Amino acid sequence: MTKDYVTRVHASPDSIAATDWDRLVALDPDPSPFIGHAYLKALHDSGAATEATGWIPRFISLHEGDRLVGACPLYVKSHSYGEYVFDWSWAQAHEQHGLAYYPKGLVAIPFTPVPGVRLLAESRTVRLLLLKALEQVARTWGLSSLHLLFARPQELEAARELGWMWRETVQFHWAQNAGEDLSSGCFTDFEHFLSSLQQEKRKKIRQERRKVAGAGVVFRQVAGRDITQDDWAFFWRCYERTYLEHGNPPYLNPDFFRQVSDRMPAHWLMFIAEREGRPLACSLIALDPLRRIAYGRYWGALERVDCLHFEACYYQPLQWCIANGYRRFEGGAQGEHKMARALLPVRAMSAHWLAHPAFAGAVDRFLERERQGIAHYLDHLKERDPRRHPAP
Repeated sequence: MTKDYVTRVHASPDSIAATDWDRLVALDPDPSPFIGHAYLKALHDSGAATEATGWIPRFISLHEGDRLVGACPLYVKSHSYGEYVFDWSWAQAHEQHGLAYYPKGLVAIPFTPVPGVRLLAESRTVRLLLLKALEQVARTWGLSSLHLLFARPQELEAARELGWMWRETVQFHWAQNAGEDLSSGCFTDFEHFLSSLQQEKRKKIRQERRKVAGAGVVFRQVAGRDITQDDWAFFWRCYERTYLEHGNPPYLNPDFFRQVSDRMPAHWLMFIAEREGRPLACSLIALDPLRRIAYGRYWGALERVDCLHFEACYYQPLQWCIANGYRRFEGGAQGEHKMARALLPVRAMSAHWLAHPAFAGAVDRFLERERQGIAHYLDHLKERDPRRHPAP
């Protein structure tokens, strides 16, 4: 007998019970903290991802009787900011042909380019039904397209089965076993990690670290509930200043950081750079203590010090990860310079559905060419592997 499922649309994560949502999250073998109910609720409650900022929440849930068996975060977008998988050319092509690209549908976590589960589902069948439900609401609401960003392989497989197109981007991650063939499988300390790199890379990293130390900068690290409100306030000053120096207001606001610090304190680690007891820069790292994964997230500085960004965002976190037995550090979107710091290229995948057949065909051809370019780019990066004994 075919099961009867009921699809519902939610204008806020509040209308889905956190225990039900997080139960589905826990089914994934490697979920990030960012798909958790607390993080999504903070984005909504703080006003960072709401209709006022061009992110209209329309979460989809799938029920079998009273039981939640599937769900996903869906946002109806009026722009393409804060996504990190760029489709500006697709929007421009629609406009040039007199067609509206916005609103569009986005299945992703706002401002968070971290790969992970997007379609929370108890089974493959439910995963496919979620995708079909997304297509149905897109047609009903007149959305130009749907975009499933930084998704899991099984989600991409289901999307391709339904005819969605797929896209590749490149991120840079560090892993404990990324060095020479170590019998323990882990680095014992930062020097041990450096010994796994080519001499030129070791020399460069040591030089960069000496520049920061020579400028009189030392670091204080605080985690969890040990991060004080003064620490969070200082971090915000640095974060906001750095965004504004690049000509843009920050996506996130102080209330968002207050909420995630209150609701999920165990997931945050802060590195505060100080000189003569006075703070001057800060980086914020997200943690998954259970799975021993760290995520490079945000940084900012009130003063310029040569190589301080590398120290705060890479060397301090990597040293901490090694000392605390973390198995992976994900460095975030883009940044080829990360390779010199032993963050190696990995593919990040997304899937796309376009309502207009002609545009779907054109985008499909574009993506085929783009994937060939990504393959060549990865071959080029492989030749620049910083390790002494790169994997074959």
